[in-house]
Amino acid sequence: MPRLALYTFGVLKSPLTDPGRLTRDFYDSGDAVYRQISQHPGYLGHAEAADGERGVLFGADWGAWGEFAVPAWYSKGRTVHTTALAATLSLWTGLHPAFEAVHAGPHREALHRRHDWFERTEHPTHVLWWVSDAVTPVWQDGVSRLEHLHGHGPAPHAFTFRHSFAPDGTATATR
Repeated sequence: MPRLALYTFGVLKSPLTDPGRLTRDFYDSGDAVYRQISQHPGYLGHAEAADGERGVLFGADWGAWGEFAVPAWYSKGRTVHTTALAATLSLWTGLHPAFEAVHAGPHREALHRRHDWFERTEHPTHVLWWVSDAVTPVWQDGVSRLEHLHGHGPAPHAFTFRHSFAPDGTATATR
């Protein structure tokens, strides 16, 4: 049975190691979001670095999720002191569970605050695609599909919640 992969990406206004209030708020919010999402029906897992050090994304050990990668348009730093991005890669049983988890509870509250933390951009912030049961998507999969979505719009290969597709490629609606 196919599973749904979800990659999110945003450029933060401040580096992840910034000691300011907004960065602390972002981390505090993220902790609550991950607790809620990890218990949501339909959630299967997400990429986590083995060492889990705050601000370390590039060069971290992501296990089966592969080497950390970012879209070509990301132009900020890549060191522990300059990295200014937030990215997630997760697996779900389907569109509706993922949509409900993203648009409810602590994550919904975080979405309302996204402009406090993230730069506004013309690039998409998330992409979805179907994977077979035996596949664990890797970071580069998410990056290439997000870039494809930006360049070509939604398609069965790379889509959004608003413009989604079923595993067989037919257009669907999540709302």
